[in-house]
Amino acid sequence: MMPNEMKNKQFYVGIKQSTEAVMKGNAQKAYIAENADEYVKAPFLELCKEHGVPTETVPTKQQLGKMCAISVGASCAVVLKS
Repeated sequence: MMPNEMKNKQFYVGIKQSTEAVMKGNAQKAYIAENADEYVKAPFLELCKEHGVPTETVPTKQQLGKMCAISVGASCAVVLKS
């Protein structure tokens, strides 16, 4: 199920697009899967912290993918600012 803050808003899925959105100041909120590889998770969480982007963890990559309405797992996703 998609959280309310993702409904009717643009969002990016995946580490490359999500990282770019955070770095450019376009991310409103970030989601990261608890079972994402540590080499992906740790730097992304630090980047979000440095840029003041709130984060929320999701138990699995599969659940995050489902939240984003895609048929594969996702390590991270960001909701874009309006």
